[in-house]
Amino acid sequence: MSNQTPCITVNETTKTFSLTSPGVSYIFHADPSGELIHDHFGPPITSHLPPDIGGPDGGWGSYLTRVPRELPDSGRGDFRLPAIRIRKRTGNTVLRLEYVSYEIIPGKPKLPGLPATFGEESDVSTLVIHLTDPVSLISVYVSYSIFPRYDAIARSLRIVNNGDEEVVVEQAASFCVDMPSGEWEMLQLSGDWAREARVVKRPVVLGTQGFQSLTGYSSHLHNPFLVLTSPRTTETHGQTYGFSLIYSGSHSFQVEKGSVGLTRVLAGMHPDHLSWPLSPKGGEFTTPECVAVFSAEGLGGMSRKYHSLYRGHLCKSRWVDRPRPALINNWEATYFDMNQQNLALIAKRGSELGVGLFVMDDGWFGVKHPRLSDNAGLGDWVVNPERFPDGLGDFVTRVTGFEVKKLDNKEDNTEDKTTTKMKFGIWVEPEMVNPASELFETHPEWVLQAEGYPLTEARNQLVLDLSQSAVQDYIIDKLTDILNSADISYVKWDNNRGMHELPSPSVPHAYMLGLYRVLGTLTTRFPEVLWEGCASGGGRFDPGLYHYWAQSWTSDNTDAIDRLFIQFGTSLVYPPSSMGAHVSAVPNHQTGRTTPLEFRAHVALMGGSFGFELDLNKLPEEEQAQIPRLVALSEKVNPLVITGDLYRLERPDESNWPTAMFVSPDKAKSSAVVLAYRMQSIINWHSPPVRLQGLDPEATYELEEEGQEAVEYTGRTLMNAGLRLALKGDYQSRVIFLRRK
Repeated sequence: MSNQTPCITVNETTKTFSLTSPGVSYIFHADPSGELIHDHFGPPITSHLPPDIGGPDGGWGSYLTRVPRELPDSGRGDFRLPAIRIRKRTGNTVLRLEYVSYEIIPGKPKLPGLPATFGEESDVSTLVIHLTDPVSLISVYVSYSIFPRYDAIARSLRIVNNGDEEVVVEQAASFCVDMPSGEWEMLQLSGDWAREARVVKRPVVLGTQGFQSLTGYSSHLHNPFLVLTSPRTTETHGQTYGFSLIYSGSHSFQVEKGSVGLTRVLAGMHPDHLSWPLSPKGGEFTTPECVAVFSAEGLGGMSRKYHSLYRGHLCKSRWVDRPRPALINNWEATYFDMNQQNLALIAKRGSELGVGLFVMDDGWFGVKHPRLSDNAGLGDWVVNPERFPDGLGDFVTRVTGFEVKKLDNKEDNTEDKTTTKMKFGIWVEPEMVNPASELFETHPEWVLQAEGYPLTEARNQLVLDLSQSAVQDYIIDKLTDILNSADISYVKWDNNRGMHELPSPSVPHAYMLGLYRVLGTLTTRFPEVLWEGCASGGGRFDPGLYHYWAQSWTSDNTDAIDRLFIQFGTSLVYPPSSMGAHVSAVPNHQTGRTTPLEFRAHVALMGGSFGFELDLNKLPEEEQAQIPRLVALSEKVNPLVITGDLYRLERPDESNWPTAMFVSPDKAKSSAVVLAYRMQSIINWHSPPVRLQGLDPEATYELEEEGQEAVEYTGRTLMNAGLRLALKGDYQSRVIFLRRK
């Protein structure tokens, strides 16, 4: 053996490669023909594997059909889905990839033009396997990076055309693994606008099952995330495999149970939005990265590993581990009926009630084509002079001059403590354009279009083609001008339609590369700005954008009950700190449901960005009086949401009493908060005990709750016996703090 790291070992004799951490082993080898054979992915292995007793034989299937393959190519007798397919000039897609060599790299190289996980040599080690097709001279470099602290393996491909003719990459799955025969279930996060991230679980049966996005983006329909488990896996027990694609474009996740029982998982870009040409003698293509996480402690264990990994080794925002200010957004208060007078009133009232950030939403821009509705103005990023006669800079100065009254964060919350100045945020949708705009009149060639076909409008707008460098430069310049023109601390970046009329199948990926260039430039240029992603809510809530933005708007649906399902689902893979969650008016504008203000606020506490989506001036006086207390509560909860470990004690798709618990990440587990909810009243029925998790069983914890006398229990009692919470009636909630004595 040679060239080893503590996490990566290579047996030169058997050509066996092992990536191992305290909680996972990933093992494969090259057979005598050069084929990569998968051996194990799961709990750690501490010695060589027992010999293979052999699989089934006979039938039409060749050897390749009956073995677990590490990178299945196409056209050689494996009748299952391939991970890679490349079309040659002659039209054939046959590929024979044979093992050539390997390299071990301390740390982790960057992926050119793509967001990806990162880390120092002490955090991550990388194994690169070189394969080559001796006929076409196409080489594939398979990169495996193991983060031992999180039992996570990130994988991507680099494809190089060393031949004399152009080839086209038609499919390239970032991660492929053949799991052993057995009973499996797959879990996904699916839905639609205002119904994102619903947990969908189904058995894996013979044949192919999966999900995809062809909207050009990661989309509301199916998040780029898959879980594979046994049917007996729960939140706390059972082997769990997660696959998360760090990409914001069209994707495909396929699970195929083959005829001999092996179950193949494929995760990567959607092949219908690829067709990437590689020039001869050195043309290259790099796939996005897919991160696989194994947990022996159920879904909860998997989620906490993703949360910690992504906060520490994916998101580059300075805000990733910083508490966020409570905000007020005017969208549901005014919609397009906005001007500097009514917005100032909303901001002023917010500052008086303790809200620290005012966000001006859609409708502030456009001169020749003013943004009076959603049918004009997109692309013309100049403040509307009729709505803001004093200019954007003057209005921002006015708002940032408001003093924010902060209440003492002690139990009574009655005494004025300090004052700060309000911060200002702005809404933009830079990737879109209205036909009724000066930008479209000047540059109609800048929109996505297929020659000869009419342009299809959605929400009265078209998609700018970010594969064009001129479009990228325009967006960078316009956003730079806006952020330099005033003291703007926050940007909400929206995106409100999918891609139509593509000039070629490769354009969506070129668009993503252009978008990543734009975001990388702007977030580097303005590192102190708090950027929030939005795509009609959660239409582009994905790890690719989390690399640049610390948070995203989780859904346009602000109904508290629906938000429980959306937020708990989103938390399966994304840190709760990345979720924007607001309190809106009732009856709710999306569902028509009326829920108590306190319940709405307690649901919104689960997100890293707490705020209000309403006109505080129009709330009843008794509800206005509650706002300072709720803001103070959010400021007490927020640090635990930002950096704490999440335990989903009960999920809303499985219980009427969903409960989330955040525990401080320090080894002493010194503090925690429990957010407990009751969705509906049930007559003559005991509420189940709330059994806490993540505490030190030997420690004593003091429990604090507003209006209640503090009590003490041991961690063992709280985890084994649990709390009995008196939640009566519909839409009830409790917030309980724990402090280690």
